[in-house]
Amino acid sequence: MERDISAATPQPVYQLAPEQIAGPYFRNPKLLRRNISEGAEGLPLLLRLTIVDAMTGEPVSGALVDIWHCNARGAYSGWSRINPDREVDTDAIGSIPRTDDDTYLRGSQFCDQQGRARFTTIYPGFYAGRALHIHVAVRMVTGREYLDERNVAWVGQLYFPEVVSRAVLNARDYRGRASAPLNNAEDSYYANMGGEGSTLTVWPIGRESHEDGFFGHLTIGIDTFAASSQIKPEDFDKYTV
Repeated sequence: MERDISAATPQPVYQLAPEQIAGPYFRNPKLLRRNISEGAEGLPLLLRLTIVDAMTGEPVSGALVDIWHCNARGAYSGWSRINPDREVDTDAIGSIPRTDDDTYLRGSQFCDQQGRARFTTIYPGFYAGRALHIHVAVRMVTGREYLDERNVAWVGQLYFPEVVSRAVLNARDYRGRASAPLNNAEDSYYANMGGEGSTLTVWPIGRESHEDGFFGHLTIGIDTFAASSQIKPEDFDKYTV
């Protein structure tokens, strides 16, 4: 009698989310907070990320999720005086000298028992040469003393549906730029590093106006035993404030 091993062989429940570069604007400001906006102007974005084990489908409770992104005009905190309408030729973490100690639109949250981390922020704008995106890193932690935790399992970027972004970029806080954004397909990181699997599901909070903001969600499947090459332990030493 031939043995059926299909039931005994573990199968991935979620696709492993594609990793992407951390970019030149990574910092470790040690900000454990849900609301990361710090009063930044722009349309509100309520972001919910669900982290699951890609092999088992189980929620990854207790993981620490870091996010960082630019403001409505394309500037990052820490690099606020870098002109976002001019492309910067760089790939490495920390290769652009910081200009300030601002911390807007950066923060971390622990995942709850369902693997969910929630953030209150704004819909990001863009900077020259890129589509609209949010950076994300997931750290595996063994307790709540996260400040020295360096085991980063996954680093990625989240993208937005084109139809929503077009409406957002017509809003007052986003208009009047000297450069134009790339759409997702034109962005080399999106095209070459599996960005299609990193596009948020986004819908408006209000029925009558986009001014009420948006809700965005994505489930991210990670390898909980991985060590990402995109953010290394020494990066925490070099760019901690």
